[in-house]
Formats: sequence, C-alpha cells, structure tokens
Amino acid sequence: MHFSDHEDRPLFQQVTDQIADLILTQAVAESEQIPSTTEISHTYKINPATVLKGINQLVAEGLVEKRRGIGMFVTPGARDRLVEKRRAELLDNQITHLVTEARRLGLSPHDLTTMIERKFR
Repeated sequence: MHFSDHEDRPLFQQVTDQIADLILTQAVAESEQIPSTTEISHTYKINPATVLKGINQLVAEGLVEKRRGIGMFVTPGARDRLVEKRRAELLDNQITHLVTEARRLGLSPHDLTTMIERKFR
C-alpha cells in the first residue's frame, strides 16, 4: 500500500480504495483478515481515526465485517461485488467519456474497437 497527502482523494478514501484493491486482486481472500487499523496507521504514519474511517466505509459497503475482539475480515462474495461495482464505474465514467471523445474525433465504433483491441495486445 502507498498513501499520499498530495493526491486529490482524501487519505481515508485512499485507505478504502487500497484495501478494496487487495480484495479485488485476492491479495486478501474472502474470509481472511485485513490489516488492522493499528497496523496500517503505524506502518504508514496515518492517524488511526483516518484509517478507521476508510475501513468503516468498507464495512458500510458490506465488503468487510468486524468480528469483535478478533479484527476485520473480508465478507464472502466481496470480490464479486467489487468487480460489479468497478465495471459499473468503468462504464459510467471512463467508457462514456471515451465514446464521447471518439464521436468528437469522428471515430466509428469499429475504429474505437480496433484501438482498444490494439491496447490489449
């Protein structure tokens, strides 16, 4: 994990996003424990309240659950929910913008598809 004061996103959101990335990449599998608030705050010199705010966002989204006295754990199905959420965000944000820009440039759907396929190689 890497956190920066110089990003547009607040630190708590960076915590949320980076733990979500750990779940998405399966660096932390479903039902496994995520790093503790204390562990993250000490390692990365972040206020524990900031870390907790980021983790609580994951709890609110149902991706992480608190187990009293034990820690925080990835919920079953969390990765699938994250994949769906990120796909929707990709469509809503980036693909919509990409199609709008392609239209401005006079690109056809075929042209755009060809360009995307080229990047996948």
